[in-house]
Amino acid sequence: MGTLDDRLKKVVRQDIQSMHAYAIQQSAGLVKLDAMETPFRLPEQLQLQLGERLGRVAINRYPVGCVADVIAALSRYVKLPARCKLMLGNGSDELISLLALACDVPGATILAPLPGFVMYEMSAKLQGLKFVGVPTTANFELDEAAMLAAIETHHPAITYIAYPNNPTANLFDEAVVQRIVDAIGRQNGLVVFDEAYQPFSSRSWMGKVAQHEHVLVMRTLSKFGLAGVRLGYMVGAAALIAEVDKVRPPYNVSALNAEATLFALEHADEFAAQAVLLRAERERLQVALKAITGATPFPSEANMILVRVPDSARVFDGMKARGVLVKDISGLHPLLANCVRLTVGTPEENTVMIDALKASL
Repeated sequence: MGTLDDRLKKVVRQDIQSMHAYAIQQSAGLVKLDAMETPFRLPEQLQLQLGERLGRVAINRYPVGCVADVIAALSRYVKLPARCKLMLGNGSDELISLLALACDVPGATILAPLPGFVMYEMSAKLQGLKFVGVPTTANFELDEAAMLAAIETHHPAITYIAYPNNPTANLFDEAVVQRIVDAIGRQNGLVVFDEAYQPFSSRSWMGKVAQHEHVLVMRTLSKFGLAGVRLGYMVGAAALIAEVDKVRPPYNVSALNAEATLFALEHADEFAAQAVLLRAERERLQVALKAITGATPFPSEANMILVRVPDSARVFDGMKARGVLVKDISGLHPLLANCVRLTVGTPEENTVMIDALKASL
């Protein structure tokens, strides 16, 4: 009988064995500003109400009616465009995987600007699809000529445009984006706008979906304030969503997550007020960062700020030693050399973070 190592080599795909798992940093005892979570918990009264409500959920049954209620509630919340449909995912990560699965036709390619969200490339590779990454410009704008050339060469089945982008936090130029959307339309491909950070952004493509049948808009409730609930949703032409929905696992959203989502949408004003405060804190941080010698912050339309420093590893270690956990993303792409990503926290957390950054420089 062979060893477990022999067995793994036989039954697990070689490309999977060569991959690295998604890295999650340990954060116990630290001011956690590394994962773009919102820092606010529900007020105590709402915590009690939610607890009582979750206690009444029929967890002995598969989630059917409650999920339909979430779809209806989210459709009202986003003002679902005409002739469109909304589907749910266990976070937007699952929706990205489902898109790769549904669009896995022979020779299919997934295309996205780089640096970008790592799950676009990972979903393509896990599904055995070709991934084409197109570097942005040095200031993280779309390289229009390179994007159009890649579209013409590879005829991608799916093109992702994170709006705003992760990890750079900026919104791409609207006119350039429109020309790329038009070019993909002529190639009969799909464009997926990943609007994970929509609560903090000044622009959205949701209102344009009805005019572009090849465009999908994907969002997550993680940045709404429900990162622990793991619920994402995607909107697009009804016929297109119906096809992708066929590969969704049955009962992929739990009854508890569905009920928590319904509760949150009924108290959307509370979460909207949190987003207003975080946007104000983001601007305060931008001013403070610009005043720090050695720190170069980039524009942000998300609840994070990308900052270039002289030595990102030293800054990361120095801030962690001072009790603040951020993200050193310098290794994700050459354009991100010596960049750290700072999540916008509470006013108190942000003050601690700025002090730690100054001391670490």
